[in-house]
Amino acid sequence: MKNTSQEFDQVIAICRSLFLNKMQDYGSAWRILRLPSLTDQIFIKAQRIRSLQENEIRKIDEDESGEFIGIINYAIMALIQLDLGVVEQPDLDVAKATQLYDAKVQLTKDLMEAKNHDYGEAWREMRVSSLTDLILQKLLRVKQIEDNEGKTIVSEGIDANYQDMINYAVFALILMGFAKKQK
Repeated sequence: MKNTSQEFDQVIAICRSLFLNKMQDYGSAWRILRLPSLTDQIFIKAQRIRSLQENEIRKIDEDESGEFIGIINYAIMALIQLDLGVVEQPDLDVAKATQLYDAKVQLTKDLMEAKNHDYGEAWREMRVSSLTDLILQKLLRVKQIEDNEGKTIVSEGIDANYQDMINYAVFALILMGFAKKQK
């Protein structure tokens, strides 16, 4: 599992770099997004991945990796929004946003390591398309919870679903050899 931890860190480093560069370009404009808007952004990215996986012809020469990165970063933004709430104007500087990003990544990595221990890294035998389907399933669950105004009876909350999406997207990128291609 040590290898998984390192691979996780490599993938997240790439995602974090993009997040920070976009923070430099746009500031924290994402802070005005309500949770359903972030969920919908993730949904669009997951649907595009599925479309890329199913269609033989691509009109834009891109693979799924950029969309998985987007899922990771939008899900981290959603986790931050869950804690801080939505604002009317951007309110985070790069340093504070980075601190919050890193904290959410650490919680998500801790969850991944605990589940990986219990599941024996079963994800390594999965197909990337199955991870995409699991992300879409989590998104449908989040949408239902949002429609239920955040209330659940026996199910885990929205935060756990976002964390699972992050981990599934990281796993997909690892399986695709993404981090190795970036070196």
